[in-house]
Amino acid sequence: MTTFKPLEIANIEIITQMMQDFYAIDNYPINVEKSKKLFQEFITNENLGKSWLIFSENEIVGYIILTFIFSFEYGGKIAFIDELFIKENARGKGIGKEAIQFIQGEVSKLSLKLLYLEVETHNENAQKLYLAHDFKLHNRKLMKYKIVK
Repeated sequence: MTTFKPLEIANIEIITQMMQDFYAIDNYPINVEKSKKLFQEFITNENLGKSWLIFSENEIVGYIILTFIFSFEYGGKIAFIDELFIKENARGKGIGKEAIQFIQGEVSKLSLKLLYLEVETHNENAQKLYLAHDFKLHNRKLMKYKIVK
């Protein structure tokens, strides 16, 4: 059975270890100490978003981070599935599907108007999962401007 429990301060070590595993898939850099500090801020400010640990048979197998944005275009609060990670040994067991269904169930509770997410072009399994759960390809290009301090 898969369950979802809100992330707590005591779980920061656990989630940052999983983040390292997640980021390693695509060789993304991660500053673990900075991530720990960001989680302190994120968990204590409910206006920033929500995060959950994913459990299967009482074992932590992944996490979800949902960040909030306000959009005039969509008429209110929208969210970005910033990260959804399932440990390698738990993949292919339907947990990702359950995670997406869980998030879709949270949409009305959180008064969200839209969910965004991004997926790597090479991650065909994730793309199939999202498309099977009514996510659509966006007709706009995602662009970024990075502020360097």
